[in-house]
Amino acid sequence: MDLEAAKAKIELMQGDITEMEADAIVNAANSDLILGAGVSGAIGRRGGKVIQDECDRIRFVPLGDAVVTAAGELKARYVIHAVSMEIGHFTTERNVALATRNALLRAEELKLKTIAFPAIGTGAAALAPEFSARAMLETMADHVSRGTSLEHIYVVLFNEEILAVFKEVFDQLGAPRPLRR
Repeated sequence: MDLEAAKAKIELMQGDITEMEADAIVNAANSDLILGAGVSGAIGRRGGKVIQDECDRIRFVPLGDAVVTAAGELKARYVIHAVSMEIGHFTTERNVALATRNALLRAEELKLKTIAFPAIGTGAAALAPEFSARAMLETMADHVSRGTSLEHIYVVLFNEEILAVFKEVFDQLGAPRPLRR
């Protein structure tokens, strides 16, 4: 599948990920799976105690990996917890790419058709939105181009500023990167 066909399966939008009617939504998780602030806190509040209870049974997930829990009261069927940070630490572009890849692999294992991602790493993990966007969108495009059960990948961004950054990076996918000095 070429890049343009792969990009056609990815949709950027502004909204509240906890309101998405997708097979799964992705939680920007920490390795201890504590649903604290930001996206994870919203997922915990909206989805109910069942999600944190399942996370407590799992206890720990290594950086870059992803695990699946029920979605509780959310409209989605599952929550895929993509771990890009440890509590008290920041994340990296590499960790975001690995967490994105593993979230997509969990979706494949479940043969899901739709999945919704937040901007992983841009909250408490303090990664600049352009680095998160590049790591996530390049990983998604690569995954889709190799063949996938996923028919649609939503990237649901909470505010206009981050949406604008993700759109700019999305439009530049496949273009050569400028050299860093």
